[in-house]
Amino acid sequence: QVQLVESGGGLVQAGGSLRLSCAASGTIFSIKTMGWYRQAPGKEQQLVAIISNGGNTNYAASVKGRFKISVDNAKNTVYLQMNGLKPEDTASYLCYAEIKHVTALPYMPYWGKGALVTVSS
Repeated sequence: QVQLVESGGGLVQAGGSLRLSCAASGTIFSIKTMGWYRQAPGKEQQLVAIISNGGNTNYAASVKGRFKISVDNAKNTVYLQMNGLKPEDTASYLCYAEIKHVTALPYMPYWGKGALVTVSS
């Protein structure tokens, strides 16, 4: 019923920038939160940044000051601007959203398939 599709990943040198996008489509009544997690090979999934429908944001300490999350509510799209990238930022970045299909149902979690970000030293 809902799809999250990420775009914007790729290969970049250390110190460079990338912008990730994630568009939600399908039967959407309301979106409570949208955000990004990441998972590097052999490591646990980590919250990167999240934004509520009220505009409140939360960032992982490791990305504060370098990454910025934003949302276009009209397009149901969340963005992650990543500046000053480091090799340790290399990971698959997964889009996350809490979405309500109809007003009577609770918010449900949805995940994208991931966008690979590789930062070379």
